[in-house]
Amino acid sequence: MGKEIEKKFLITGDDWRHLGTGRLYCQGYLNSEKGRTVRVRIIDDRGILTIKGPNVGATRLEYEYDIPVEDAREMLHELCQKPLIEKTRYEIPFAGFTWEVDEFKGENEGLLFAEIELEYEGQHFDKPSWIGREVTDDSRYYNANLVTNPFSNWSAE
Repeated sequence: MGKEIEKKFLITGDDWRHLGTGRLYCQGYLNSEKGRTVRVRIIDDRGILTIKGPNVGATRLEYEYDIPVEDAREMLHELCQKPLIEKTRYEIPFAGFTWEVDEFKGENEGLLFAEIELEYEGQHFDKPSWIGREVTDDSRYYNANLVTNPFSNWSAE
């Protein structure tokens, strides 16, 4: 059984930009109902199918499988809900953890946040200076929800 324990945070400033190089991600959802998502993703030349269960705090079941990249492309364009999620992900090591900073494009242009994966709930971690407010419990920041409610539709906070 796979489990994912992940926390999400807003970003303050640009100090993170020189700390990592980005990779392009394109992903879409075959199913994004609450509590069960099925995602197709392409990273470089790798196709990935991911199934996620409901969140319980910052934890949820997650299963991930490599699939042929051509199958992933066809699923993205023919089967997935639109708009597709396009982003650049930067992996930034800090204090024994890897922070993943997602900078979104397309209908989610302007959205920027960081995620950290933990081994267990309540695990201590130090935050870099550019990490802001935690948004783990704000479902607007779930990638699956950015399809039906893109950042471009959000009102100013």
